[in-house]
Amino acid sequence: MKDKKIAVIRGGRSAEREISLKTGKAILDALNRQGYHTIDIDPAKDLHKRLYQEEIDIAFIALHGRFGEDGTIQGLLELEGIPYTGSGVLASALAMDKIMSKRIFNNLDIDTPKFAVLKANEIEDKLEEIEQDLIDDLGLPIVVKPALEGSSLGLSIVKSQDGLIEAIKEALKYDRELLVEEFIPGKEITIGLLGNESPQVLPIIEIRPKEGVYDFKSKYTKGMTDFIIPAELEDKVYRNAESLALKAYQALKCRGMGRVDLRVNSVGEAYVLEVNTIPGMTETSLLPQAAEVVGIDFDQLVVKILENALED
Repeated sequence: MKDKKIAVIRGGRSAEREISLKTGKAILDALNRQGYHTIDIDPAKDLHKRLYQEEIDIAFIALHGRFGEDGTIQGLLELEGIPYTGSGVLASALAMDKIMSKRIFNNLDIDTPKFAVLKANEIEDKLEEIEQDLIDDLGLPIVVKPALEGSSLGLSIVKSQDGLIEAIKEALKYDRELLVEEFIPGKEITIGLLGNESPQVLPIIEIRPKEGVYDFKSKYTKGMTDFIIPAELEDKVYRNAESLALKAYQALKCRGMGRVDLRVNSVGEAYVLEVNTIPGMTETSLLPQAAEVVGIDFDQLVVKILENALED
């Protein structure tokens, strides 16, 4: 594969641009260390032109958020006939849309927190009425987040009624459609997967943010969160969480790699929150940490993801 020209696509136009640049830089460095022929492309500038001019053999997608993790770049690469890493158009779009993915989970009996959907054009001048309905249906605390954002952008965990309207207004800065779901008290865990039809399930990571909420700051600031690998769960709970993660990954038809976020309550019941089709690959990212535990170092992980892209 070292005779192939590999485009690492990073940056883009989403709110997660800076994280994408870091992810892509780490991938570029890993490939270059191993003697691969790489091209660095930022789709915010000249994607189509560069793909055509450079005669790319394969694309390593290192984008996060809109216009990269949502099926749009994948669709362009499909039209150009260029193999690419990660999930296809449909899986990428479904996983990016938290509301659609949760509807699929419900349909397939994959446990996920109860939720409601808010649309900007339907809630004008009705926030106080909606506020009470949400609390009656979902209780408190309650989670508010944009339907189409990652990295916890616009996410709030509301503990009292006083903060709910403000949380809705904050989330509306990022999207016109919001997901509001019940908060599952307990442990926050995440499970990485590598592969296509029969993916490898990586060790479960328990996430313990030092400031209580695993938000954007906690995710990308060293020392703000403790990670326990493998997660401290009873064996039965651990195996059930693995099964749920695999089922969610396959339900959305994910490929290549992914990371499934879950919460586990006090009696060991696990609930799928969402699936990430392009997990971060920075120094604080979770997929590389989990892979390291089973003997896959960062450079090997990058190559495995690349090899998955070329499987039929």
